[in-house]
Amino acid sequence: MVLARRASRLALLLLLLGILPAAPSSAGPRLTHEYDLKAAFLFHFAQFVQWPPEALPEKNTPLTIGILGEDPFGKSLDEIVANESVGGHKLLVRRFQRLNQADSCHILFISSSEKGRMDEVLSRVNRRSILTVGETKDFAQRSGIIGFVVAEKRLRLAVNLAAANVARLRISSKLLRQSEIVGPLRLQE
Repeated sequence: MVLARRASRLALLLLLLGILPAAPSSAGPRLTHEYDLKAAFLFHFAQFVQWPPEALPEKNTPLTIGILGEDPFGKSLDEIVANESVGGHKLLVRRFQRLNQADSCHILFISSSEKGRMDEVLSRVNRRSILTVGETKDFAQRSGIIGFVVAEKRLRLAVNLAAANVARLRISSKLLRQSEIVGPLRLQE
C-alpha cells in the first residue's frame, strides 16, 4: 500500500511537470492508466484545496470524494485514499447515481455519463463548497472548477477560479501554476 501511494505521488509529480503522458499508446490499458492518474489527482486535490471551516465543522468529519454517474475508476481511487487523511480528516469515497445524494461531499467528480445534464448538475452545486471536477469538453469553462483536459497525449488541468471563488474554495498556487486558468476571474453574483 505504501508503495502504491509513493508511485501515485511520483506519477502526479511527473505528470504535473509534463513528463508523464496521460495514457499509453495501446487502446486496451489506456483507460485504466488514464483513470489511475485521474484518481491520483483527485487524492492530491484534497491536499491543494482549502474548504471554509463550515464545510468540515468537526475534526472527525470525513473529507468525501464523490463520483456522480458511472464510475470509471474501478478500485484505483479506493486504493489510493485507503487509510489516508488530509488535515486530520479521513478520506472517504462515495458513489452517487442521483445528484441530491452528492450534497454531503467535498470533491465531486462528475462522470462523462452525466454530460447530458451537466448544466443542471453544475447549477445545483455552483454555490456550495464542493470542488467540482470533470472530464467533459469545456467542463471548467461551463463553471466546473477543475477540468481534466488531454492535450498532446498529456493530461492537463483547466481551473475556473471564478467558480472556485463562488464555492468559497481556495486553491493552492502550487496547483494553479501547473494549470490553465479559464473563465473570468469572478462570476457575476
